[in-house]
Amino acid sequence: MGKKVTELTEELVQPIVDNMGLELVDIEYVKEGKNWFLRVFVDKDGGVDIEECGKVSEQLSEKLDETEPIEDAYYLEVSSPGVERPLKKEKDFVNNVDKNVYVKLYQAIDGEKEFEGKLRSVEHNIVNLEVRVKTRTKNVEIPMDQIAKAHLAVTFD
Repeated sequence: MGKKVTELTEELVQPIVDNMGLELVDIEYVKEGKNWFLRVFVDKDGGVDIEECGKVSEQLSEKLDETEPIEDAYYLEVSSPGVERPLKKEKDFVNNVDKNVYVKLYQAIDGEKEFEGKLRSVEHNIVNLEVRVKTRTKNVEIPMDQIAKAHLAVTFD
């Protein structure tokens, strides 16, 4: 059911964010404790403010009330993805070349399932990361279909 709710929500919210000049980053429909949450993450260059999130929430809420795609009671949350923004689509990776990222894999590469390093390139569905191993750096090539989860990584240099 979670997949269907997120797909229906995407169909409803995409025209809203497009009209506002925003980017739809992610949608989650998750149960936490006994409560369901429908979370919509939006962004734009320079970030989004609370008023923009409020406008998306109001318009989306109206559309959800009209179509009623969700049977259970739920909380709707619209927010910025934050500094550790998730990377889901190829364009997310391309737009963040030369930034630090965290990547978790479905299957190990070189005995590791988690990497953190500088995103160097994305070509032909291969993500190239420069990771630090003790005193040296090495490049790791990761097929996009092996990435279970990825997000920007905050570093304190």
